[in-house]
Amino acid sequence: MTYRASRLFLLAAACLAFLAAVLSVVDLAPRVEPDFFFASDDPQLAASAAIEALFPGSPQILVRAAGDVEDPAYLESLAGLTEALRRVPGVVDVKSLTRGPSTPAAAARSPLWQRLLLPAPGASTLILEIDGEARSAELVGAVEAVLAEYGDRLDLDASGVPLVVELIRRHLLRDLRVFSLISLLIFGLAAAWIHRSLPIAAGTLLSSLTACGLTLLALHAMRLKIGLLTANIVTIVFVLALSHTIFLAANWRRAGGEGASRSREAVRVTLPASFWCMTTTALGFSSLLFADARPLRELGTAGGIGTLAAFAVAYSLFPAFLRLADSAPRSGRKVAAPAPEPGSWRHGTTWGTVILTALTVAAAPGLLRLTTDPSLLSYFDRGDEIYAGLEAVDRDGGSSPLLMVLESPDGGPLHQGTTLEKLQMAQDSAEADPAVGSALSLPILLAEARRQPLAVLLSNDQLLALLDTAAFGKIAGSFVTADRRQALLFLRMRESERAESRRAVIERLEAAVGEAGLVVTHVGGLYDLQGRLGRLVASSLLSGFGALALLFLAIALWVARSARSAAAMVGGLIVLPVLIFGTFGYLGLPLDVIASPAANVAIGLGIDSMIHLVLRRRKLSAEGLGNAEAWSVARRQMTAPILTAALVVGAGFGVFALSSFPPTRHFGIAIVLGTTAAAAWALTAFPFLGARRS
Repeated sequence: MTYRASRLFLLAAACLAFLAAVLSVVDLAPRVEPDFFFASDDPQLAASAAIEALFPGSPQILVRAAGDVEDPAYLESLAGLTEALRRVPGVVDVKSLTRGPSTPAAAARSPLWQRLLLPAPGASTLILEIDGEARSAELVGAVEAVLAEYGDRLDLDASGVPLVVELIRRHLLRDLRVFSLISLLIFGLAAAWIHRSLPIAAGTLLSSLTACGLTLLALHAMRLKIGLLTANIVTIVFVLALSHTIFLAANWRRAGGEGASRSREAVRVTLPASFWCMTTTALGFSSLLFADARPLRELGTAGGIGTLAAFAVAYSLFPAFLRLADSAPRSGRKVAAPAPEPGSWRHGTTWGTVILTALTVAAAPGLLRLTTDPSLLSYFDRGDEIYAGLEAVDRDGGSSPLLMVLESPDGGPLHQGTTLEKLQMAQDSAEADPAVGSALSLPILLAEARRQPLAVLLSNDQLLALLDTAAFGKIAGSFVTADRRQALLFLRMRESERAESRRAVIERLEAAVGEAGLVVTHVGGLYDLQGRLGRLVASSLLSGFGALALLFLAIALWVARSARSAAAMVGGLIVLPVLIFGTFGYLGLPLDVIASPAANVAIGLGIDSMIHLVLRRRKLSAEGLGNAEAWSVARRQMTAPILTAALVVGAGFGVFALSSFPPTRHFGIAIVLGTTAAAAWALTAFPFLGARRS
């Protein structure tokens, strides 16, 4: 084995040993919060926490059993299913036609059980009360096993927050394992094909992987687990490091000398641009640190750490591989090819600018069609079994809980007289709303209690005291406070075929409560949280890109030393999200919280290309070339690395478009759109706008 081969082997072995050590201590299984994208300390959860304190409850899984609810065989199978589900560890209790109402036939006449268990003809519902401390993965797996066992006797579908959260976690874990590995393989093969040099190709792959390992190790040390958005952090950091190595390799090929001096020259030429690229990318991620939703903050932290790791590894480890490269050194001449006549190079950039401008103008109206408040069902593919099951449960009686705490304007008790009639009006209005699948409140509870023997002799106070005993599961405390001055309106909202925002639906329901003569003091539940998250995504896009535009303008002015070039760079920052999100709007693709950060990655790559290009132009100008000639030569020299980076990144993230998990698919599509547009802007509109003079 030659000296060069042995050095390459030792470097590769050291990198792989480091990665193996990282993987042995870091847990890559994604964590998804039960409260769906919010942590327990997030301010968005304040209302839901207050409601939980007033009306304690537990998570629920809903199981829909289609069939003839009066058929003895159906009821026998239902009874067996009910008991089997009760035996699942983590299931506190199960309510069904065979467990809850006095008889299955009585459920159809019951104000309470009819709403809970018979929301639609041709099926009944089983309600599983879940221990909030139970491990979601094991519990959901055990429930699914029971449903599969009874699947040949009953037509079963399931929904509920614990189930949906676990299904999303599984999809993220599978995508993390499968598509991240495939994309990394594509990156490696592309690097080998582009560089045609084993040391450089190996260095590109191993440096990027080492940056990923360093990021994961830092996150582990900070006790930050892989979450909803950081599941793709490995691919993101790999791309950030890959971008540095591509430009380093391109400048190494142009550098004079050989061995260590050649790699030092490549580092010297590339470092300033890479530093500013790292700075702008880090600023992009840091803008997420001020978001209210914890997953966005986690992505900001992980992205910032990954940005620093990618820069550090690219300039500490990758040059060692460049020194081992066996390519023959080229001439030290900086500009080998004659430059075209000043102005002639602008012909191609003019047409490119016209086309990009036309596409941006055409994409802009699509922003009005973009939805940042997608249905829960949009997280799954329409037509597959998961989607069909969730939709069936949702269509019957709703699936997404919405909680409203109601009070009388005068603060009086709610369980008697005209105030109780107002509660009944609010109940009726909610049930009449097309967005509501089912509704429960104090009047329904009292109506059910009055069906008990001798209940006619009891006052409402006495009925509630009876319902608050262990014999009735202390159900009264779940719908009215002990002082009877606050009541809960519990709604299950329909997610399928929702055409308006959750905020609009909630405001309509609040208005109906006001018309009934009551006041809504708290609104919470998953339905409300999802609506808040949608608004956070929209607001973060607007405020985040606005702040980034100002920051990038300051950096661009310093880097380019030209107001015109700086404005052209900021123009790219504006154009890219318009093209990405406008296209999403036209295609009807929702911008969920998982796909929304894709614009940050694409913009970071676009800014990288422009910074490298403008610093190259400045260097050529310092060597004596005129302005137009410097732009022409810089553009020609940087075309290959810019297109290479776009091609490799687009191919790697394009694999995500094959995912069966729509958010991951949308993330990949957004990256491909963004990197393509970024490369086009950097090579056409940016030099065209930046080089023009009055």
